[in-house]
This record gives sequence, structure tokens and C-alpha cells, in this order.
Amino acid sequence: MTAPIVTVENLRVEFDSDGTTVAGVEDVTFSIAPGETVCVVGESGSGKSVTSLSIMRLVEFGGGRIAAGAIRFARADGSLLDITAAGDATMRDIRGGEIGMVFQEPMTSLNPVFTIGRQLSDGLMLHRGLSRDAARARALELLQEVRIPEPERRLAQYPHELSGGMRQRVVIAMAMACRPRLLIADEPTTALDVTIQAEILALIDRLKRETGMAVLFITHDMAVVAQMADRVVVMYRGRIVESGPVTEIFEAPKADYTRSLLAAVPRLGAMRGTAGPDRMSGLDPAARPAQSRPAPQPSDKPLLAVRNLVMRFPVKGGILRRTVAEVHAVEDVSFDIRPGQTLALVGESGSGKSTCGRSILRLVEPRSGEIALGGQNIRGLGPEGLRRARRDMQMVFQDPFASLNPYMRLGAQVAEPIRNFALASGTELDDRVAHLFDRVELPRTFLRRFPHELSGGQRQRVAVARALSVNPRLIIADEAVSALDVSVQAQVLNLMMDLQADLGLSFLFISHDMAVVERVSHQVAVMYLGRIVEIGPRAAIFEDPRHPYTRSLMAAVPLADPRRRRLREDLGFKPVPSPVFPLGHRSPPSAYDEVAPGHLVLIAG
Repeated sequence: MTAPIVTVENLRVEFDSDGTTVAGVEDVTFSIAPGETVCVVGESGSGKSVTSLSIMRLVEFGGGRIAAGAIRFARADGSLLDITAAGDATMRDIRGGEIGMVFQEPMTSLNPVFTIGRQLSDGLMLHRGLSRDAARARALELLQEVRIPEPERRLAQYPHELSGGMRQRVVIAMAMACRPRLLIADEPTTALDVTIQAEILALIDRLKRETGMAVLFITHDMAVVAQMADRVVVMYRGRIVESGPVTEIFEAPKADYTRSLLAAVPRLGAMRGTAGPDRMSGLDPAARPAQSRPAPQPSDKPLLAVRNLVMRFPVKGGILRRTVAEVHAVEDVSFDIRPGQTLALVGESGSGKSTCGRSILRLVEPRSGEIALGGQNIRGLGPEGLRRARRDMQMVFQDPFASLNPYMRLGAQVAEPIRNFALASGTELDDRVAHLFDRVELPRTFLRRFPHELSGGQRQRVAVARALSVNPRLIIADEAVSALDVSVQAQVLNLMMDLQADLGLSFLFISHDMAVVERVSHQVAVMYLGRIVEIGPRAAIFEDPRHPYTRSLMAAVPLADPRRRRLREDLGFKPVPSPVFPLGHRSPPSAYDEVAPGHLVLIAG
């Protein structure tokens, strides 16, 4: 057998919390051979990311310490290094050069004051000794490999100018820049739509086969595990509960926890023949039974009506930084959301989904169009009127670390909206916040913690609790469950559907996970390059997709079956059309063909 590239033996990592010592991982042992992919799965807080950070020796910068065990890494020169005893200079050479890492939250791993080109080039110059021009040329190739549109322009941009999905692709490009011997991918495709996810997974798989790179792949998406893994390690509360070949884990799981994880996986096509959203298989046997939610009657007046929404961003250029062109982020978008209904907005990153949601809340001011909530003209409101209206419409943002205040305790952050709108005070306020933590399955001990003390999935649950705190009528959920493991995702989705049934809540559900969209939505709108290309009832979109882009989305969905892999041998990257147009460009209005009642398909111009 080939000697493994990395071997983790009896790893124990400890953290100090409130004067006590807490074990983040305990007695973790596994190895990864050249050209092998090991997927680590488990719920948020189970120790997946702590294990990966320990291999990079980055866990020490987050307050942890490796208390026991060994991590042996086979270097390129043939030597075997115990990473736990390596010096700082050695680790600086290894990080980025021989071990690449894709972090879970791209905004926290990119430097906000450096351009994308600078951040890609620095690692190439440091570890590969390239000149600045050669490093820049290689950086451009990397952005093309991960399908970034307009890669030349992106090199000069800063992280905040890119969408969440584009930032994640930049991080993936940085990790693979030096062709590392070991790639650690911590939720690498969380923010990516299914088409680009398929390309990225195929790219990682191809590099693995061509270079013999070992891959440690951390994910909560069991369909991705089925497509990528050679072996699977299942973690729960800091320990390995089961490990083995991917086919054995999926077809004959032995641990109860593994079986519950697989039961909570949403599967595309599972909703065929049902009228409305349906609760997912819960992990709690005492939870209310699953039942289909009927769609609202067509005679209901819409809660939210959006008409001909247009949002454009300026492109600056020249010495005087004048506007030389415009990004057509949202172009002539119209839809309705009825009371108690969920409209899912799907499409690839950069298609305008998040900008559309932000425009509705007027977090960015739309160029033109009409937005009415409960008959009230949102675009015509002044500052005070808009503040009052936002009690009825809340948002769960894509990146929970960026949307939570790092200096405030979590309980205070959930209480803040309640206090701002004077909905409760004193003991009643404390009880209400504690109840919200119960509803999103977080222990009440987390009330006094800060955001950096939680995992990514736990932070997202806090963001969901905060959005629910003022009892809104409309919630815009921007990738609200993309950072959650499947078991917690099932709980949060069930919570959203329960609240919808009990309170009549409406959701604009922005997502790239087609299986989740099929489970929760009444209506589905597919966006591409700023326009809705197809919109209609959920059953019509999933069972009879008409637009070519919708069909490509469906074809790219990974299957939770390791015997039916869809990884492409030939990537065949397609050029991504640019949404940038010169000043004064007039885009034609969107025209639709009604192929069935309520099922509209964009007519190609």
C-alpha cells in the first residue's frame, strides 16, 4: 500500500472556556493516502473544522491547543514531519505551499484591504518564487479555472465587491494555486450554485488524479459526499462514531447517528405528487408529524408585489474614477408572494438573487420598479416609515459572521430588535430570547457567548432567531440554511414551515440547493444574468422545466448515491456572459410565454 500523505493519531484538542477545559476533539484517528478523498461529516460543533485547523496548526490562533496525539505529514522532499512539534518557520513554508486550505467563510479568509489579484499573487511569489508578472498571469488562469466571470476585472477588485459565491471561488483558487500535496476543503461549495459546484468538484477530482493530491473534504452535504468521497469519517461531539468506504456508509450505516444523518438528507424528486411544502424527516421522534402544506388559493391578494425591478451598479474607471459602465445586476424582475407562501429564488452566484432581496428591503436603492408590501409602497417611504415597515420584513443574510456583531453577546443581539421596536422588556424580554434559542435548537448557555465561540452553522441559527424576534410577516432568507449540516438544516427548515403554518409567514427563499428548494417552496423563480428566466408553481418547474438554464440546473444536482456519480471527465468550461454594459445601454423588457397556468418562460431575445 502507498504510504499516506497525512496521518492523524489519537488527536485531542482543548479549549479554555469560562475557567474550565473543554475538549474540542477527542481520540481522533485517520489517514489519507495520495490521490484519496476522505470526507468528514457531522453536525456543526462536532469537531470537523477543529480537526482541519489542527492539521494546519491554525487552531492555536483560535484559542485551542493540541493536548495529545500526533499529526504526521509526508513532505515533498520525502521527509516525515510531525506537525504538532514543527516550528513556526516550517509551518509558514507548509501552509499554502504543501497544504492548501479552503476556509468555511470566505469573507473572513480574504483580506478586505488587498485586491483579489494581490492576494492570489502573494502566495505564488512566496512559495513558487514567481515574478510579479508571472504570478499575475497564473492568478488570471486560476480565476478562469474556477469560472469567475470577467477574470481580468476581478483581479483589480476587492472582496466586498464580489458576491458570496464569487468570494468562495477566489478562496478555492488561492488554495489550489501552488498545487498542494494535501488540500483541506472546509465546506468549499457551500456558497456555490449546483452548476458551478459540479465544475469545482470535477476540478478538485481532476487535480487529485493528475497530481496525486490528497483531499480532506469537510461538508454537511451528503450528496457531495456520495459524489466525492473514497472514505467517510462521521464525527459527533468531538469523536469519530463511524468510518469506512463511502458505499458501506451509505448502504449499511452501523451507528444510529449516521443513520439519522442520511435520513435527514433532502433528495431531489422526493416531492413528486405533493401539493405544497412538506416537513422533512425530523431527528426528534416527539416532533409534530410531517404533513403537506396546501398552497394558498389564487384569489389571495399578494403580500409582496414586485414589478419591473431594476438594479444597476456603477463601474468606475480612469484617473478621475468616473462611471464608465454599469453592472446590470437585476433587470426587469417581477413576481408576487402571497400570505403564507414561499417563493424560492434560485440561480448561480452573481445572477442577482441576493441583490434582488436587498433591493426589496431597500438595503440597496433600486434604480426603478415598484415594491409593495401589504399594499404599502415601500419605495415611497421616508426613513421613519421604512424603519417601521422593516418590522414586517426581516432578512437572514448569507454570511452569519459578517451579519453578527463580534463585540456583543448573542443573547443581546437577538434581544436588540425586540428592544428597538419596544415589543418587550425586562423578564418578558429575557424569556422571549431564551424561547427563540430553544426554537432554533441552541442551548441557553450560548446566550452569553460571542459569535467567534460558535461554529458557522451555530452562528447561522442565531441569525435565524434574530430575524424571527420581531414576528415579521415576510422573511427574506438569503442562503439561510447553506451553512448548516443536514440534521440541523432539517430542523431549521421544519421550524420555518411550522412558523409559516402557525403564523402565516411568507418567505422569499434564496438558495442554490435544488433539493431544499423543492422541499420548502410553493413557487419557484429561476434567475440568470439578472433576469427571471422561468417562474411558476414548484411542481411545474421541477417536473416540467422548459428553459435550457433550468434544465442545466437540474442536471447538475449531485445525487446522494455513491454508485451514481456525475463527476465530469472533461470540464468543458463555458464562457460566462458579462453583465456589464456601457452607459446608456437599453436592455429589452422581459417577455414571457405562459406554457401552463402560472408557468412562465422567458422568450429569448
